[in-house]
Amino acid sequence: MATNAAAFSIKRLWPLGFLLAGLAGFFIFDLNRYLSFEALRDNRAFLGEWIASNRALALLAFGGLYVVVVAFSLPGATVMTLGGGLLFGPVWAVPVVVIAATLGATILFLAARTALGDVLRAKAGPALRKMEAGFRENELNYMFVLRLVPLFPFFLVNLAPAFLGVSLRNFVLATLFGIIPGVLVFSLAGNGLGVVFDAGGTPDLGVIFKPEILLPILGLALLALVPVVYKRLQGAKS
Repeated sequence: MATNAAAFSIKRLWPLGFLLAGLAGFFIFDLNRYLSFEALRDNRAFLGEWIASNRALALLAFGGLYVVVVAFSLPGATVMTLGGGLLFGPVWAVPVVVIAATLGATILFLAARTALGDVLRAKAGPALRKMEAGFRENELNYMFVLRLVPLFPFFLVNLAPAFLGVSLRNFVLATLFGIIPGVLVFSLAGNGLGVVFDAGGTPDLGVIFKPEILLPILGLALLALVPVVYKRLQGAKS
């Protein structure tokens, strides 16, 4: 029985292990230099010319690479979002990034849930089980807030729901719609990135924390919590 359990565990671990191996290889072979503002600045003329002649293929390649970056939790999604705005414009960059990021996040979510989700929940204590039950009661609302508010790393919000038993449907819906405001902001910022590069400057990654941008996003997050608060108030009355 112990041997079968071990074999079963190994089978469950391989998808997450594959993603972790890819992340390690990314740094071992110093591939992060290709997902940098310097690489984008130095190659934007070539990329612009190639995209002009191969737009459909370029969009597919860009989307595919974005899926890989998110699924393997590689540090480069922000650079790619800004680069997408620069090379394709926000009209094309926003839908491609939103779809690709959702696909990549879902791959990581499923890998983590398959490998460790059931094991961690089985070993969880009463306090963690209570937190999990509270989260799952309003998981779509909570997930939407986590996607909207840029306080937690994107990869962490891909992993934590897998360990809290969030449904695949709610994870995908919250990711798909919750990341739109942030992607839109960075794509619009990327659209003007050429001027920044020409002036010898660097992009302002703190743009999303400016009050005129952050406050409307926080307003959306608060709206997402209204049903949760209403449900709790109704429960307190009954």
